[in-house]
Amino acid sequence: MKLFPEGMRVPVSEEAMHDALQKVFGFKGFRPNQREVVRALLDGRDVFAVMPTGGGKSLCYQLPAVLLPGTCMVISPLIALMKDQVDGARANGIRAAYLNSSLSLADRRKVLDELESGSLDLLYVAPERFALDSFRKLIGKVPVSMAVIDEAHCISEWGHDFRPDYLQLSSLVTMFRDVPVAGFTATATQRVQLDTLRRLALREPFTVRASFDRPNLTYSVLFKDGVDAQIVSLLRAHSGKAGIIYRTSRKSVNDTAAMLQAKGFRALAYHAGLGDEERERNQNAFIRDEVDVIVATIAFGMGIDKSNIRFVIHADMPKSIENYYQETGRAGRDGEPAHCTLLFSQGDQAKLRFFIDTMEDEGEKARALEALRKVASFASSGVCRRKALLNYFGEQYSKENCGSCDVCLGHFKSVDCTVEAQILLSAIARTDERFGAAHIVDVVVGSKNRKVKECGHDRIKTYGVGKGKDKKFWRQLIDELLAQNVIAKAEGLYPVLMLCEKAVGVLRGETTVSMALEVVAKSAAGTAAEGDDQKGDPLLFEQLRSLRKVLADEQGIAPYQVFTDRTLRLMSSLCPRSGAEMLSVSGVGEVKLERYGRQFLGLIDRWLLDHPAEEGRDVAQC
Repeated sequence: MKLFPEGMRVPVSEEAMHDALQKVFGFKGFRPNQREVVRALLDGRDVFAVMPTGGGKSLCYQLPAVLLPGTCMVISPLIALMKDQVDGARANGIRAAYLNSSLSLADRRKVLDELESGSLDLLYVAPERFALDSFRKLIGKVPVSMAVIDEAHCISEWGHDFRPDYLQLSSLVTMFRDVPVAGFTATATQRVQLDTLRRLALREPFTVRASFDRPNLTYSVLFKDGVDAQIVSLLRAHSGKAGIIYRTSRKSVNDTAAMLQAKGFRALAYHAGLGDEERERNQNAFIRDEVDVIVATIAFGMGIDKSNIRFVIHADMPKSIENYYQETGRAGRDGEPAHCTLLFSQGDQAKLRFFIDTMEDEGEKARALEALRKVASFASSGVCRRKALLNYFGEQYSKENCGSCDVCLGHFKSVDCTVEAQILLSAIARTDERFGAAHIVDVVVGSKNRKVKECGHDRIKTYGVGKGKDKKFWRQLIDELLAQNVIAKAEGLYPVLMLCEKAVGVLRGETTVSMALEVVAKSAAGTAAEGDDQKGDPLLFEQLRSLRKVLADEQGIAPYQVFTDRTLRLMSSLCPRSGAEMLSVSGVGEVKLERYGRQFLGLIDRWLLDHPAEEGRDVAQC
C-alpha cells in the first residue's frame, strides 16, 4: 500500500495546527481533549476517544486530514451523517466526499476518480462498502493518511447499537500498518469501551474518555398525563425553536405529527415505514429550517449534525440510558442552552416489554430488560438527573446541585405519602389482587362507573377514601410503588397489581413511602427557553438567520453549515465591521469569510445605520 511509514511522516508544528484551526474552522482555541487527540494523530499514534455529542469529535480527525498528505478514510454506518459531514467540511474548504448506496453510478465513479487522483482530504464510506474486495484493492493503491471508525461502540456486543458488519473492522490495523487508526464514539460504558478496544486491537492507542457532562442541557422528567396537551405546552414554551419528539411506534409518530399540524405547528413525521423519498424530504426540511419539529421513532437522529436543536422530548420511554443520552445529545450541539424532557409512566414499560418478549436470544432479552429497569429507575428517582446520568457512565459528579435539572431547580419536593400508599395497598388487597391500575384508582376516588358497581367494590372500606386527590396523583403514586417494589404488575394480557413483601411493612406503618411531587407550574422548559436569546440583539439575530437561510438555499446546504446559531449570536452582539473583525468571531474561518463575509458585513452595516446606539462594541470580547 502507498502509505506513509514513520520515517517519512513530516512533523506538523503546533503553530501549523493552530493556524489551520483558525483559518479552516474559524476557532481560536480547542475544546477540551481536542488538541491532545489531534496531536496524537498528527504524530502517527492510534487513538480511541469517547467524547460526548457536541464535544467536537469530527474536528479531531478533519483537522489532521487537512494537514497530512493523503486521504483520511472515515467508516461510518450513518448515511445521513456522511452527507451532513461532507457538506459541512466542504463549507470550510475541505476536499471531502462520501461513498454509499445513495449515490448514482455516475456519482460513485466521480468520487472514485477523485480518490485515485489524490484530490480528497476526507472520504466517508459505509462498513458494507469497506467489506468489498474491489474497494479494499482500490484503497490499497492510494495514499491514506489515517483510518477512522465513527460510532466505534457498534463493534461491541455489549453496546446498545451492536452491528455485526462492524466486526470486520478489526482488520484495519493489519491493513494500515504504517498509519494511525482511530475509533470515536459518544456513548460507551466502561465495559463497552474495554470490549471495543479489545476487538479493534489498536496499537498502544492514545485513549481519551472525556466527561459525559453536557452543562448546556437542562433535564426534566414529567409524569405522563394527557400526552398531547403536554407536548403542545412544551412546544409553546419553545415557540419557533427546532426540536425532536421521540415516540415508540410509527402510529404514535403519525398521530402526534398530525395533531401538531392541525394546531398550526410546523411539524413532520419520520419513521422507517415512510417511503425513502418522503423520509429524506422530511429530514431535509428539518435540517434546512423549513419545519421546526420532527416527530420520530429512534430511526431518526442518528448522525444528524444539526447544531441548533433547542429541545428534545421523549414522549415515550427510551429503551436504555445509552439511547436516552444519545437521543438527548441531539440538542444543543452548538453549546447554547437546550432542554430535554422525558414524559414518563410505568405503563410505558409494557409497550417495550412486548418487543423484548419477541427476542429469541435469552441473553439479549435479559440485557434489554435490565436496560429498561435502569431507565425506569432514572425517571422515577429524586436524585439529580445529571448526577444519575454521569454515574451510569462511571463518572462522578462532584457538585451537590447541578442547577439545570428539575430536581436541582426545586421543581419537585419529596412528600410523605405513606397514608395514601396504605389506601392504595388496602384497595388492591380488598379487591383480591385481581385488577389493574385504572380500576384501583377508580375505587379509591369513588368512581360511579359500572364496573366498580358490578364488582361490588363501591361497598368496600377503601371506596372513595381518596376522593380528595385527583386521579393523576393516584396513578403517579402507583408508579412510585411499582418503582420501589412495594407492588408488582403481572405479566401478560391482564396486568393486574399485586402486593410484594415490602407492602406488609407499609401497611403496618413500619415503612414510609415518599414521592416527588411537582411544586411549580412553570417547568424547567421555560428556564431553558428564556436563556436561548441572552446574547446579542434578537432582531439583528433574526435578520442574520434570514440571510443565512437564503444563502444556504442557494447552495443546497443546511443553514447551520453556513454559520451556527452561536456564531450568529456573536455577530449580533459584537457587530463586526471589517473582514479582520469578522475573523475574530468564533466559527468564521477564511473560506467562510470569503464566501459569506460581504453579505453579512453589509447587513450589519445597514443595521448599525438604523441603530447607531449599537455601534462601538468590542469585538475582542469574543
